[in-house]
Amino acid sequence: MAETVRRFRISILIEAPFRGRLDRAALRRLALRVLRAEGVTPPAEVGLVVTDDETLRDLNRRYLGLDEPTDVLSFGHEPADFVTPPDGVRRLGEVILSYPTAERQAQEAGRSVQDEAAHLVVHGLLHLLGYDHEDPEDERRMRTREEELLGQRAH
Repeated sequence: MAETVRRFRISILIEAPFRGRLDRAALRRLALRVLRAEGVTPPAEVGLVVTDDETLRDLNRRYLGLDEPTDVLSFGHEPADFVTPPDGVRRLGEVILSYPTAERQAQEAGRSVQDEAAHLVVHGLLHLLGYDHEDPEDERRMRTREEELLGQRAH
């Protein structure tokens, strides 16, 4: 436990039908790189979940009022007036992505599902860290940062 408190904790859950289709270690390294590049200092934790379209559709309906599947959702655990808990661990939240949607988008873009999942993980983590794309300037800023972070990946 003491070891985890001094580091980043990145939990990855890939649901059964999709296990073995993504490189978990690569997603973990990418998440760690994003957290460090964005100036997050340990101890901090984040969760990544890979699931199906129906789960994303249900979450999208319940929390955003949109009755449709989506590629990625982020659920932050830190309110604006966040105070670090007594154990000192920042619980940033969870990034939940749909494997079937990532697979479709990868085919449309002519890239691998792993590359599409990497993009969705970066996008979701940036949302947890305060980025948004509600207006054109914010969208440009977020897209630029995504490209910078994805350009740092080892191929």
